[in-house]
Amino acid sequence: MEEKACKHCRLIISHGTVCPICGSSDLTTKWSGYIIVMNAENSDAAKKLGIKMNGTYALNIKE
Repeated sequence: MEEKACKHCRLIISHGTVCPICGSSDLTTKWSGYIIVMNAENSDAAKKLGIKMNGTYALNIKE
């Protein structure tokens, strides 16, 4: 199954049709680049991107 990214919070999900973080069903397969956040509380990159929970996030949403 193709991975999808949430258009709202950019979380990448590999199954399902609803984002487990924000609850949005507005997902896309048109994304590029990703960041894996393992410690959102102490990550400067996560803070800069507005990420508050650990996970894998798309850097660019193309639509």
